[in-house]
Amino acid sequence: MIKTLLWDVDGTLLDFGKAEEYGIRKCFEIFSLGECTDEMLSRYSLINKKYWEMLERGELTKPQVLRGRFEEFFKTECIGFDKIDDFNLEYQYRLGDKVFFCDNALETVQSLKGKVRQYAVTNGTFVAQSRKLSQSGLDKIFDDVFISDKIGFEKPSVDFFNAVEEKIGKFNSRETMIIGDSLTSDIRGGNNANILCCWYNPKGDKPKTSLKIDYEITNISQVIDIIE
Repeated sequence: MIKTLLWDVDGTLLDFGKAEEYGIRKCFEIFSLGECTDEMLSRYSLINKKYWEMLERGELTKPQVLRGRFEEFFKTECIGFDKIDDFNLEYQYRLGDKVFFCDNALETVQSLKGKVRQYAVTNGTFVAQSRKLSQSGLDKIFDDVFISDKIGFEKPSVDFFNAVEEKIGKFNSRETMIIGDSLTSDIRGGNNANILCCWYNPKGDKPKTSLKIDYEITNISQVIDIIE
C-alpha cells in the first residue's frame, strides 16, 4: 500500500509551459525588448530544456544554467542585451505571478490530503517555486516542500533524495512513490532512490529509456486509482 507521495511540481502539477510563456513575455515588456513571438518562445523553451538536462547530468551548475540559457537565447535571436542577471531575477519572480494547474492536479492532491503523506520535490529555484506553491495553495496541502536550492542538490541525484529521507524518515520502497513528467529528473531520481515511479505522460509519448517505470498515467487523477 502506497503511503507517501513525492510530487514533482513543474510539468506535473503545474503547467510550466504556460507559466514560462507568461514570464518571458512579461519580462520582455518590463525590459522594453519588443514582442516575444510564439516562434521565439518555442526556441527559448528548447534552449531552456537543454540547459536543465545538462544540470541533471551534472554537466553544469545551476547558476550556469540560469544565466547560460538566456545568453544563448538572446544571441540566437540577435538581441543585443546585457542585463542577463536582471532579466533572470525578474523572470524567476514572474513565474509565480499566475498559477496554471495541469488537468485535475489540484483536485487530486486535495482529495488525497490526510489519506497519504504528500511532499513537493522540485528542482526549480527557491524564488520561483516558493511563490508558485504559495500562490497555488499547494504549500497548505503538502506535508512539506523540498526545493533543490535549499537542499543543495538536484534531482535525480541520490543526495537530493537522501536529504528528503533525513527529514521525513527512510523510504519504504513499496510504500513511497514519486510522480513526475521528467524521465531524466523524476523517474531516474526515483530509480536512484529505489522507490516506486509514476510517469505522468499526458501526450502518450513512447519512452526511450531503460529506466524502471512502475506506473504510467495520462491524467493526474489516475494517481487516486493507483493508491486505491
